[in-house]
Amino acid sequence: MDPAKDLPNESTCTTCQFSEDFSNYWTAVLYFRAQNGSYKRVPQRGNNQFEKANGGLTIYYMQDAIYDHGQRSKVKAFQPGFRMFIGDISARTLPSAARFRQLTYVCMDTWVTRSPETMAFPTRKCKEGIMTSTRFPTCWDGKNLDSPDHMSHMSYPETGTFESGGPCPASHPVRTGQVMYEVVWDTRPFNDLEWPADGSSPFVWSFGDATGYGAHGDYVFGWKGDALQRILDTPCWFDKPANCVSESGSRVQSIESMNKCSKGRVVDEDVDGWLDELPGGHQADYGPAHRK
Repeated sequence: MDPAKDLPNESTCTTCQFSEDFSNYWTAVLYFRAQNGSYKRVPQRGNNQFEKANGGLTIYYMQDAIYDHGQRSKVKAFQPGFRMFIGDISARTLPSAARFRQLTYVCMDTWVTRSPETMAFPTRKCKEGIMTSTRFPTCWDGKNLDSPDHMSHMSYPETGTFESGGPCPASHPVRTGQVMYEVVWDTRPFNDLEWPADGSSPFVWSFGDATGYGAHGDYVFGWKGDALQRILDTPCWFDKPANCVSESGSRVQSIESMNKCSKGRVVDEDVDGWLDELPGGHQADYGPAHRK
């Protein structure tokens, strides 16, 4: 995908609630690895207020920490052609993933469970599923819409995390809204299957990471016109979306309309059955502790 293209005008529909959002949001796919070595794709559940949606990601754009109902800080929206990446696809240990401390998992014992958060896969059965959270950096260098590693043009605050309200470093002085992904993976169908006897997690990302430390996400900006900036300039919180819509002059669509936006299957193959190997021939990688 060329992020410099006019995504809103090239798109025919959007699966987002805000109908002016044609951005692209991506995370890897989760699989369950059976004791016989076969794999099955883990489906997604519609999150909280989107339970009727066809799975997918819940996307937050925040001026302040998610628990701050005020959301009054002034932040700059991204520009056409902007993209960013967060995470390390090769990370298999806690030290190697530590600089991406905003990539976490929650073992959901109830539908509203949101803590504690871990950086590795949960190793016990989660009654309502596993939630993954991907929080992108919030400080921009103010010049580059991208960088060779898709990360260097962005930075976390100089001290603490986004939630701490720490200042941006001099190298990245422009404060942006924080983009956050939440995905609820429906691991319930696998709770009755046999799990590893050594207490490890049976889940593995599609690229082979069986530790969870390699979690990552991609973002390509694609809002129409100044729609995102208008929303970020509006003090509102997600529990009162009508306020965000009315005061920013935004447009939203129903969940039914969101679900209708689909390109259909790109390749003709069984993606929901039991597979002998991960897509692309990847092998489950449990990290150095399990390598011989």
